Amino acid sequence: MIQHVAREITATDLEPCLNFYAILGFSHVPVPDGIAGRAAWLERDGTQIHLLLADDAQPERGHVAVVVENYDDTLRALTDAGHTVEPRRRHWGSPRAFVRDPAGHQVEVMAFAPDAAG
Repeated sequence: MIQHVAREITATDLEPCLNFYAILGFSHVPVPDGIAGRAAWLERDGTQIHLLLADDAQPERGHVAVVVENYDDTLRALTDAGHTVEPRRRHWGSPRAFVRDPAGHQVEVMAFAPDAAG
């Protein structure tokens, strides 16, 4: 299990990113006192996304994949919030799409994950 993924963002992207990841089902949770004011943590079902504030933040080349509870409703909510959703070819039968968070990081949104057989 991956416990968390860290993504650097600028302070101006913080609120838009919190709203974006909320659409994917993540809730804002407290950070340790030692990094208060320098990061925001989000959590969903034991998995966290750590948003680290950096003046020189740049989007990563890779992506994070998130399985959402209701794929169609989530894509609609992302689109309604102004995000560009790019549907992709299905793998193992699962609908999936790519979208960028407000800081420019790519996120794969999936209806379901593959089973052990792939």
